Amino acid sequence: MAAVSEYFGSLVFDDRVMKANLSAEVYQSLKRTIDEGAKLNIGVANAVASAMKDWAVALGATHFTHWFQPLTGVTAEKHDSFISPAPDGRVIMEFSGKELIQGEPDASSFPSGGLRATFEARGYTAWDPTSYAFIKDRTLCIPTAFCGYNGEALDKKTPLLRSMAALNQQALRILRLFGNDTVKHVNTAVGPEQEYFLVDAKMWEQRRDLRFTGRTLFGTKPPKGQEMDDHYFGAIKPRVAAYMEELNDELWKLGILAKTQHNEVAPAQHELAPIYTTTNISTDHNQLTMEIMQKVAARHGLVCLLHEKPFVGVNGSGKHNNWSIATDTGVNLLSPGETPYENAQFLLFLCAVIKAVDDYQDLLRISVATAGNDHRLGANEAPPAVVSIFLGDELAAILGCIEHDAPYTSIDTGKVRLGVDVLPKFPRDTTDRNRTSPFAFTGNKFEFRMVGSADSIACANIMINTAVAESLRVYADRLEGAEDFEAALQSMIRKTIQDHKRIIFNGNGYDDAWIKEAVEQRGLANYRTTPDCVPHLLDEKNVQLLTSHKVFTKAELVSRYEVTLENYCKTIRIEADTMVDMARTEIIPAVQAFILDTAKTAAAKKKLIAGCPCEYEVKLVKQLAILTDQMAAKADELEQAVLALAGAGDVAKESAAIRDVVLPRMSELRLACDEAETLTAKKYWPFPTYGDLLFGVR
Repeated sequence: MAAVSEYFGSLVFDDRVMKANLSAEVYQSLKRTIDEGAKLNIGVANAVASAMKDWAVALGATHFTHWFQPLTGVTAEKHDSFISPAPDGRVIMEFSGKELIQGEPDASSFPSGGLRATFEARGYTAWDPTSYAFIKDRTLCIPTAFCGYNGEALDKKTPLLRSMAALNQQALRILRLFGNDTVKHVNTAVGPEQEYFLVDAKMWEQRRDLRFTGRTLFGTKPPKGQEMDDHYFGAIKPRVAAYMEELNDELWKLGILAKTQHNEVAPAQHELAPIYTTTNISTDHNQLTMEIMQKVAARHGLVCLLHEKPFVGVNGSGKHNNWSIATDTGVNLLSPGETPYENAQFLLFLCAVIKAVDDYQDLLRISVATAGNDHRLGANEAPPAVVSIFLGDELAAILGCIEHDAPYTSIDTGKVRLGVDVLPKFPRDTTDRNRTSPFAFTGNKFEFRMVGSADSIACANIMINTAVAESLRVYADRLEGAEDFEAALQSMIRKTIQDHKRIIFNGNGYDDAWIKEAVEQRGLANYRTTPDCVPHLLDEKNVQLLTSHKVFTKAELVSRYEVTLENYCKTIRIEADTMVDMARTEIIPAVQAFILDTAKTAAAKKKLIAGCPCEYEVKLVKQLAILTDQMAAKADELEQAVLALAGAGDVAKESAAIRDVVLPRMSELRLACDEAETLTAKKYWPFPTYGDLLFGVR
C-alpha cells in the first residue's frame, strides 16, 4: 500500500504539478496572477489549459467542468468532454485557454432572488486560479465564480473573494503604520470542523422523512441516548472505522488536509477536522468533503446525515469555523508577539475583531440562518442565538487593565504597567476553551461555532472578513492622521474595549440568566429564528458595510435576503407535507392495525376466560383510538396551515407565518404520533425507530 505522502494531492493540479508541466515563464506569470492578482493573458491561459488537459487525460479524465457554488448551498457542474472531431473521422483531445477561463452554463434554474429574469438564462463561470483544479469521477473540475449576464454574483465564491480582498486592503494599511513594508498580502485562513451522523442505508430507505428532508420528523427517544457520555471519543466501531479510512484516502488524494476523526457526543455522531488553510480553498475543500462523505458512505451501506438536527433529544451537528488572519510572510496577526510593538499590533487586530463582532453581531447570526440550524442554536447543545465573544479569564483581565489604565499582575511576568511601549508578553491560551461560546478566542484564532453542519462556510466568512475589514478601516483612517501614533494607538485600543466590552462573556452561554442579561442589560440581539434575523440583512448599517467594501451590491443583498427566506419556506413546506403524508399513509394505518389486533385479542380472552375484564386491552385501545383521531385532526390542521401560505404575499410574511403557525402545528402532530409510537407494538411500527437508527451501525 502506498504511503500517504506518495499519493497526497495526486488528483490536484497544484503548485508542484504546475511547476513540472509549465515553462518557467508561464509558471511565473500564473503565480503572479495567483499571488498578486495580476491579469492573465490568453497566451498563458492556453499554455495552462493544454498542460492541465494533458495531465488530466493521463490520469483517466475524459471530461472537464467549471465547478461552482450557486446559492443552492451545494456545488454545481456541467460536464463537457475533451473530444473534438478530426478530419480522418477520429477524435482528438482539446482544451483551450478560453474554455479554461470562462464557461456559459444555463443560469435560469438557479436561485437568483430576482437578480435576473428567467428569460435571461445566460450565466457565466469564471476560473478562480487561486483554487487548484482537481479530478473527480474522471472529470477535470475547475473551481470558478458564477455570475449573471450583467456581472451580478449568483454564487457564494464571488463575495467571499471580494471580502478577502477588502480585508487584505485594510490590513495592509495597518501593517504599514507599524512600519512593515515587506508584507505584500494578508489572507484569512479557516479550518472547519465537520460533524455528521452515520446511519444504516437500509433503515434510511424505510424512512421518508430522512429521504426527503434529511432529518427525522417523528421519533421518540430510545431508553439510552447520550446520557452516559460513552460515545464521545469512544472506540470507533469497525464499520465506521472502515468508512473513515476510505474517506481519508479520497480526501487526501484531493489535497484536503483531513487531520482528526473521532466519535462525537451523540450515538452515531462523528467529526472530521482538517488543518486550516486559506479561506477560499478551505471553502472549496469543505464543499468537496461533504460530497465525498456521502459518496463514500454509500459504498459502505451507510448514509451520511449532514442535517443540523436529524434526531430530537440528542446533540445536533455544527461546523466550527476556526478563523485566523496571517501575512504572506507567515506571521499570524492574532498571535501575541515577543516585543512590545508586536503585542501592540496583536492588540489592535484583536480589538478589530471584538469591534467587528459587536457592531455586526446580526450579520454573523444571519450568516448561519437556515431552517435546520434553527433547531440547533440555543438548544443547550450548541451556542445560543445571542452572539458573544469568549477571551479567557487572563486575556479578559489584561483588557480590563488596559481599559482602566491599571497595573496587571501575571503569574509569569510579575507586575507590569500596560502603556503601549511596555506591553507585557501575553499568555497563550492558558484557560479552558468555553464550549458554550459562539465566538471563542483559542490562542491564535477565533472559533465561530454557530455554523450549521450542512452550511457552506462561505457565508460566515464573508461576514467576518468584511466586518473586520471595516474595523481596520476605521483604525487606519484615525491612525494615519495622528500626530502621535503611539498615543493615538493606546487611546483607540482603550476606547474599543470601553465601547465593545458588552460583547465579551466568559461564562455559561447555556444559562437562561445569561440570555436575560445579554438582552436586557447589555443590549445584545437575540434572533432565535431565521425569519427573526434575515430581514436585518437590509438594515442601513449592514447595506452600507457590505456595499462600501464592494462585497455585495444592493441588488445582490436583496437577492440573498429573498433566497434565504425562500429556502427557509421551501424547506419547512417540504417537511410539513412529508409529515402529513407519513401520518396518513403510514402511522395512522399502522396504529389502526394494532388497535384491531388488540381488540381481537381482548375478544378472544373474553371468550376463553368468562368474565375477563381485559382492562389492559380496553385501556390501550381507548388511548390509541383517541390518538388516531388526534393524529388525523392535527394532520388536517397542518395541511390547512400550509395551504394558507399561498395567500401570504411575500417571503417575509410567509416565513413569519411558518414560524408562528406551521411549526407549532408540526410540533402538535409530532407529539401525537410520538405518543402513539410508545404504545404501539414494535412489529406494527412502519419504519425504524430512533433506537434502530442510532445504534444500528456496528
